[in-house]
Amino acid sequence: MQNLSDDQRWQIVLAKDRRFDGAFVTGVHSTGIYCRPSCPARAPLRRNVRFYAAPAAAEKAGLRPCKRCSPHCESAEEACVLAAIAAIRANVVQGRGALTLGQLGDLTGYAPTHFQRLFKRMVGLSPAAFARALRTEQVRAHLATGASVTAALHEAGFASPARFYEETKGKLGMTASDWRGGGAGKLIHWAIAETTLGPMLVGATDRGVCCLAFGEGEAELRARFPKAELVPAAEDLRDLFAQVVAAVEQPGANGGGSAAIPLDVKGTVFQQRVWDELRRIPCGETRSYGELAAALGNPKASRAVGGANGANHVAVLIPCHRVIAADGTLGGYAYGLEIKSELLRRERGS
Repeated sequence: MQNLSDDQRWQIVLAKDRRFDGAFVTGVHSTGIYCRPSCPARAPLRRNVRFYAAPAAAEKAGLRPCKRCSPHCESAEEACVLAAIAAIRANVVQGRGALTLGQLGDLTGYAPTHFQRLFKRMVGLSPAAFARALRTEQVRAHLATGASVTAALHEAGFASPARFYEETKGKLGMTASDWRGGGAGKLIHWAIAETTLGPMLVGATDRGVCCLAFGEGEAELRARFPKAELVPAAEDLRDLFAQVVAAVEQPGANGGGSAAIPLDVKGTVFQQRVWDELRRIPCGETRSYGELAAALGNPKASRAVGGANGANHVAVLIPCHRVIAADGTLGGYAYGLEIKSELLRRERGS
């Protein structure tokens, strides 16, 4: 189950917080039913309530789904948002113009402004921002096939290169030409830093840290970035690399020691959202995959959140070690549970 206490779940139920729909269900044993956290029915007595990770667990305990909130079914709101996502995606793939809020309102049956609030609550982005993010992904996909930058921008529906760079400035890490070349021509400075957790590989471009890994070396860095030029870290990067080491050795200092360290990472729109959410987890705290998915507005995306965690090349600075299993155990970690456990111990101790 989620890494929440029963007291926290009870407060969520009293608040009827829709953000946690799908993260757990509420079993009311006096009536024999189970509900979504946001069920509009009158709150039951606390002594009659137990919490379950999923509808299947509640039904195994002999409970049946509430007819009012249908916790075992996709809600009408979720269905409308999914329909809108499909329509926006189809428009982007076909290179057509963005759908207006009015068109999305006609599609879903909601007033445009209400639907925008609903979409943003569930997805984390407005429909327009979501469409822009998908168009940027389309550019990346076309560039990866060897298309020219101009052709890739045209296929993704951008009217001009200027429009593309205006929308993506500061978000790609690499420019469109860099993406087409798979990072060819990028210069990565690297070093092996000795830490109390063992040797730590650090790689950085002129934009920021692009790799942090324990027990790896130049060969692994080259496997991650096969087309980049790798050079030993220069003296002018000494302060940056020292900050990275401090973030590992003294995680409680200055908000975790990593907030001000620049990063140069690339990922899909969803991966970037997961990584941003990871960086919002306070130092010393943990979240389950389900809680992260719920925070992103999609409680059913736990598996996708796990995949985004695994795609993270920058350990500690993007703190995937703060994500644990639903039952409260450590779960997995690319660099071993001993390092994960020690990182969490240091953060809690600070």
